[in-house]
Amino acid sequence: MSDIMQPVEFKKLLNWILTEYNNDKTIFGIPESKFYRKSDDSHFEIFGEKCATPIGPAAGPHTQSTANIVSAFLTGSRFFELKTVQILDTLDIEKPCIAAADEGYNTEWSTELTVPQAYAEYVKAWFLLHLLNEILGLSAGAERAFIFNMSVGYDLKGIKSDKIDKYIEDMRNSSNNEVFIKCKKELKAAIQAGDIPGLTDPEFVETISPNISNSITLSTMHGCPPQDQEAICKYFISEKKMHTFVKLNPTLHGYEYVRALFDKFGFDHITLKKESFTHDMQYPAAVKMLHTLIDFAKENGVQFGVKLSNTLAVKNDQGVLPTDEMYMSGRTLYPLTINLARKLSEEFGGKLPISYSGGTNYFNIKQIFETGIRPITIATDLLKPGGYAKLTQMCHLLENSMRNLPASTINLNLLNSVATDALENKRYYKNYKSDTPMKIDKKLPKTDCFIAPCTIGCPINQDIPEYIRLVGEERYHEALELIVSKNPLPFITGFICDHNCMLKCVRNDYEKPVLIRELKRMAAENGFEYFLKDMKMPNKSKGAKVAIIGAGPAGLSSAYFLAREGFAVTIFDKSDKLGGTVAHTIPGFRIPKWAIQNDIKLISNMGVKFQMNCNPKFDLEELKNDGFKYINLAIGAMNSKMMKIDGDEAKVFSAIKFLHNFNADPNALKIGENIAVIGGGNSAMDAARAAQRVPGVKNVYLIYRRTIKQMPADREELESAIEDGIEFNELLNPITLENGILKCQMMQLGEKDNSGRRSPVPLVGKFKEFKIDTVLSAIGEMVDYEILEKNNIEIKNGNITVDKFNETSIENVFIAGDAFHGSSTVIEAIASAQIVANGIMKKENIALHRVNVNEFKFDEIKRLEEIDAKKAIICSPQKEEDEPNRCLECNIVCNKCMEVCPNRANIALYINSIRFKDLNQIIHLDGLCNECANCETFCPYDSAPYKDKFTLFWSEEDFNNSENDGFFFIDDSDDAEFKIRLQNQTFCAKFSEKGKVIGCEDLCDFADNDECYNMLEI
Repeated sequence: MSDIMQPVEFKKLLNWILTEYNNDKTIFGIPESKFYRKSDDSHFEIFGEKCATPIGPAAGPHTQSTANIVSAFLTGSRFFELKTVQILDTLDIEKPCIAAADEGYNTEWSTELTVPQAYAEYVKAWFLLHLLNEILGLSAGAERAFIFNMSVGYDLKGIKSDKIDKYIEDMRNSSNNEVFIKCKKELKAAIQAGDIPGLTDPEFVETISPNISNSITLSTMHGCPPQDQEAICKYFISEKKMHTFVKLNPTLHGYEYVRALFDKFGFDHITLKKESFTHDMQYPAAVKMLHTLIDFAKENGVQFGVKLSNTLAVKNDQGVLPTDEMYMSGRTLYPLTINLARKLSEEFGGKLPISYSGGTNYFNIKQIFETGIRPITIATDLLKPGGYAKLTQMCHLLENSMRNLPASTINLNLLNSVATDALENKRYYKNYKSDTPMKIDKKLPKTDCFIAPCTIGCPINQDIPEYIRLVGEERYHEALELIVSKNPLPFITGFICDHNCMLKCVRNDYEKPVLIRELKRMAAENGFEYFLKDMKMPNKSKGAKVAIIGAGPAGLSSAYFLAREGFAVTIFDKSDKLGGTVAHTIPGFRIPKWAIQNDIKLISNMGVKFQMNCNPKFDLEELKNDGFKYINLAIGAMNSKMMKIDGDEAKVFSAIKFLHNFNADPNALKIGENIAVIGGGNSAMDAARAAQRVPGVKNVYLIYRRTIKQMPADREELESAIEDGIEFNELLNPITLENGILKCQMMQLGEKDNSGRRSPVPLVGKFKEFKIDTVLSAIGEMVDYEILEKNNIEIKNGNITVDKFNETSIENVFIAGDAFHGSSTVIEAIASAQIVANGIMKKENIALHRVNVNEFKFDEIKRLEEIDAKKAIICSPQKEEDEPNRCLECNIVCNKCMEVCPNRANIALYINSIRFKDLNQIIHLDGLCNECANCETFCPYDSAPYKDKFTLFWSEEDFNNSENDGFFFIDDSDDAEFKIRLQNQTFCAKFSEKGKVIGCEDLCDFADNDECYNMLEI
């Protein structure tokens, strides 16, 4: 497998485009529904040319090959900043070279093709854009309205070399270049042969100008002196007479500014290089250079401006990419770049033209454009799910602004407003997107790989896309039936589930996750009455008796699962209230009592019996003597870990105990005016918010030894605490409480530890004091092992001995929920309860009951059309009832690896065979892949599609140099023969007249391997 892209001949590209469009109405995987067709002739002018939209791909992976440029054009790009070329065009770039999970990083400086190859790619794209514009009607007018802008580096000597000089001159006028002449000849021949539908006049080719580009953006190395940049720009301006922009670095802000901004926004994990700031151009020198070049350009009759901004060089101490240094881009650059634009615009009175690229996306592009900044180019956002097709929506968003084009100068007041917003907008904070890995713990299969990460991320594997679609179609009863088949607490989890599913939701890579929890609650509230009416009582005449100790989520859930299968179940609890932690400690402002009661009613209606106010010191032998064959210990973890604070320990209380008392009667609590809550989890947030609601309390301080960003609490719980007015105090460690004064050691973030996080270390001699009446310790909960020890249940090194079904060392005695794995979540308790229920059913030879998701019928054609419409569309949450329209239904159509590949090296092959579960299968194209690994970043599996998907190779040499399963054509005649490698076996095969694969008889047991069979069907 080669990490070098191999250019495709123009004739083959032309045939590829026409055939794919004719067969599938897609081009390079871009569906026609995402083509952007301009409805009017609005445009702006730059470099003496018209440009129909103000956006396009920045110099980078999206403009390094013909297919990339064509894909960007189809989706609305009309300004193309071609990937940078330089004299050193055979660099050995370490791979992978792109990491764009959140902020973007890359290690590639310029095109990975040679300069002549890069030129050829741009020429081929030039012809194809003219052609597609003509035959697809992408522009309102006949006149060309797209622009190719060269990007060149890195020093004057290299730029003046014969190689780069020829590139520049040929881009200015390609009339005599053999590549241009050949493309022109082949396109004319195709028209004459009638191969191009809708185009019959070969003279069309003569209308394609040989003047590909008359503008250039100088992209110099980080650290290039201002005098060198000025000399290069003067060379372009005076000797080449080219419109010239110079790319500037965000280092112009200075190290202290950038470090402070990154820390404020939660990007403290990024290690900056101070030398990048001292070696790079300084702001005063940049201003001086720009004044000189503005005047110089006027004298020479060309346009001059700046490109903001370059990437930011940072240390690679995160192990993200294989190099010591990498270049940061994406949303982290937006506040820096837009504020650099403000600073320079104010310096030059709004008259300095700015070409913008730095964290541009759907949410800010309209504001940027309306300040008067144009063109606007994008890179990192196109590397995320949706890919090129995201541009289509951006173009539609800008249509009205294009019709009412802002003045050619920059609106300083508006830019000031936009830049100020960028410094405060929470969208650019690190905690806007969770650091939880989006990957699932599964390996990528060769075929049928589409999967919903939300379902796999859910501890009970809830069928989330299906119940969301049912809710969207207002089939609430069916949605609740599907939910309850795995989750008997739909109301409780509809309010307080920690929603691991939402952390895996692909919408995180668009804007915000689908509100899955709220949709579950919607199904429960609207379908509950009908569901109860249809509930059928199981036959309990043959079921064994089961005793469940504890009426919390784990106990209630296992009771439901077992009662549903015919067991006679009784729940025993030491309290007078069902619900465990949910009922006793979670405050009513988070979950209403009626929600808990609805779930209990559901379980009660299944025939479960309850015995309350029981002796907490259960004797398991007595229960067995009472006829209970099986016992499930679901006793929870209700003991708080206590913070060790020297001094007045009488004023330090358990947060869990406090919450229990708060739920019983908040008016009876006497805790004083000033309360400190120690901790950063959900219990800490609950305790702080509850304390604030206690009569007489004036101030609540939440104290945590790490940063707010590192708090383990769910983001919405943390944000709710902030909205309630809780005062957060980070990087403080309580040490003493004496005479009503809580003394805390001040901390700071030190060096990164093995986890990659900067650990808190004491600031010697620095303390902060609070006047405090009561301290609530919320640093974790513990299991009460008394009942386990009393009944001789084996515990080794603090761990309870169990088998895979959580059966303890005592036969037929099981353990579930927090009692087994410590303090956890409601949904994890349900998962644990299901494991126990499965174990008991296995002992009784009872098959597990599950609702088959395929029983719920959908209009599949409508479904596929709706999924296609949602792809690549930003759709921010508005109302809960609109949420189903945001679900991308990834288990039906994923194609993320195709969307995020800038080089179109992963393609969707549409399959008609009923053998296939999915609408299409993914094939990897070795010749278009440079192993950037972006598909690996976003594939939901713990795998890399460019390595693990079935691969089409350009040649036998590439085939032999790779370990990928795949094939190549030995010849491409009508009687095509090809060589295949599958499961380390290689053989030759052909297609039969009916399109079946023949000649693979030597592959052992091949017919028994569905995945291999599917690959040959492809």
